[in-house]
Amino acid sequence: MPIHQKRVPIFIVATLVAAACGTLAGYMLGRALVLWHIENKLDRYAMRIRSEAETSAAESRALLVTLNASSYPYCSDVEIAWIRKLIFQSEYLKDGGHMRDGRIDCSATLGRQSQPGPQVKPEFTRQDGTRVYLNLPPLLMDGHTVVSIQFGNAFMVYSPYNLKVLEAAPMHFTVSETDISSGQTGRLVGELTSAQAWILTKEGRARERNTLYATRCSTRYTSCMTAFISVPEALEANRGEFRAYTGLSGICGALLGFACTLVYLRSRSTEQQLRRAIRRDRLRVVYQPIVELGSGKIVGAEALVRWTDDDGFEIGPDVFVKVAEERGFVGAITKLMVRHVLTECRETLLGRPGFRVNVNIAAADLGDPQFLPMMDRALEHAGVKARSLGIEITEGYTARLQVATDAILRLRQMGHSVYIDDFGTGYSSLAYLHDLSVDGIKIDRAFTKAIGTESVTVSIIPQILAMAAALKLQVTVEGIETAEQADYFAASELPILAQGWHFGRPVPAAEFHQLLRTEDQGK
Repeated sequence: MPIHQKRVPIFIVATLVAAACGTLAGYMLGRALVLWHIENKLDRYAMRIRSEAETSAAESRALLVTLNASSYPYCSDVEIAWIRKLIFQSEYLKDGGHMRDGRIDCSATLGRQSQPGPQVKPEFTRQDGTRVYLNLPPLLMDGHTVVSIQFGNAFMVYSPYNLKVLEAAPMHFTVSETDISSGQTGRLVGELTSAQAWILTKEGRARERNTLYATRCSTRYTSCMTAFISVPEALEANRGEFRAYTGLSGICGALLGFACTLVYLRSRSTEQQLRRAIRRDRLRVVYQPIVELGSGKIVGAEALVRWTDDDGFEIGPDVFVKVAEERGFVGAITKLMVRHVLTECRETLLGRPGFRVNVNIAAADLGDPQFLPMMDRALEHAGVKARSLGIEITEGYTARLQVATDAILRLRQMGHSVYIDDFGTGYSSLAYLHDLSVDGIKIDRAFTKAIGTESVTVSIIPQILAMAAALKLQVTVEGIETAEQADYFAASELPILAQGWHFGRPVPAAEFHQLLRTEDQGK
């Protein structure tokens, strides 16, 4: 038999094998890509739910604070009328009022209770004392879970329709809450799921049996939002895409090459790129001016870290700092920032005794025994006084009060000024701030954005300023973008500092120093 005739069966077999491999590769790759796509979609869905939940929680929190500070007689007709007005103006709430010992005394809907109602125990209790109730009688709606929260003797009832607008079949969602006293996790709203508790309370993606999950936990409150979908539902919802991938069996090599490329790209993880960027000193530090609101003079700056990954994409600090915190190397970013600030701003800090550059530190830094010695060595090497380097600690990082208090005390003893950043997003109180013994607070931009609107959040600003005045704290307002916002705070009797795009965007060190020289020449 001629050789070419012997090769025909081999060619046919090879072709069939290649076709089978191509079909299998197309099926496997199509399935993987569809599931990867749906995982990203689940992640975005969970973040949408988290954003909506945090917005509604912020509104309820503001109203709880307002109601607890009511100057009207308790559950009087005039107070109930005032509560009805607050509820009418709210976007996410159905009812509100006063309750004690698990019994409703009055509400906007029920009015004043003539007889004590049934005593109800909360489903969950949070660390700050907030109590969460589900289907609080008589505020019930058939077929819906009604969530109520109590803080002090004030309570608010969420509309059960708040998250209905976010429903996106075939994806599902559930919102979980963990009771601080028992440590038990339970469903707040959303659909029932058989997922284990760690999936519902740990940030990230997971797959259990035949279901995909994406969980995003609130950075301000104690709830976690989980979006989920079964694999059959995901494949059915994307069947056109799935069949298209499977049908590309004739180009097995191209599909395999594409798969290899995907594997390669996925292996270039954010963590590895970030570690490499830190080792090679490729993170940048930019500086946003802090001005004296009365005079408009630049009196300091906040140092902000920036990073561009290997593919040329700008990665936000809220992403890469969180990665570094979760992987345990955020201290390397702090060390890099301090080194850059003391190198790039050394002449300014030495030549302007009252000038201060603030750096943000992470929760892990507070408990790191190497953090304070590192700061001391860096300052000594640069010849800069500790008072020239301010420390900003995000309010949420101070939840471990004793650790935070000890670290803040040592920082102040070294000569640093310490500020609570993003103030107002957590559960700070007068006693809480007094225990921390800080030098100042930075009012979160959420309050600044509310100026000029009808949001009840604006009513909290005078209370914050009064609290700061009582404790003799320096106040810095973040996120000022308009003259109207600047004028609002300038009218205060307190000597307020401010930062935001209205006064200057974050810029590299050379541009920032030129800004200072220009200001000096204009005097």
